[in-house]
Amino acid sequence: MIEALILVIFPFCMVYAAVSDMITMTIANRVSVLLVATFLIVAPLTGMPLVVIGLHVLAAMAVLAVTFGLFALGTMGGGDAKLLAATALWMGFGMPLAEYAVLGAVWGGLLTLAILVYRNSPISDVTGSFLLLRKFADRRVGIPYGVALGAAGLMVFPSSPLGAWAMQALIR
Repeated sequence: MIEALILVIFPFCMVYAAVSDMITMTIANRVSVLLVATFLIVAPLTGMPLVVIGLHVLAAMAVLAVTFGLFALGTMGGGDAKLLAATALWMGFGMPLAEYAVLGAVWGGLLTLAILVYRNSPISDVTGSFLLLRKFADRRVGIPYGVALGAAGLMVFPSSPLGAWAMQALIR
């Protein structure tokens, strides 16, 4: 049961955040709240020591401090900042968080380049009315960075502490 919760909630939230950001340029607070609440409920049930849970919370707070600063400077959306922090809670300090940050940046850069090329191509005039591409084609809006964050989260999730625990529990 715990394994199913872990293996469904985190991926669902990453996909939901990505699609929501593509369509509306927003990531609902409920996505980050669901990630935080699920982690705080499930982590102790997996046998994760309280000190390790505390370090995960510290990682999330550190990421939130940095991303809140970026939000205050106008370089990052609020939903992106909260999603990054909630995802950091699942990753904890260590390689999964580092991989998530690097992959998020790489995917974000590639997404930005692809959107800029798309927006300046004649294809955007033809396909820009399609629901999933509407914001990509709109030159007046920013980049839906939740797409990159969702992809990075899905890629790193299997090596995250809870993702790895759930996979191991299924094998046993």
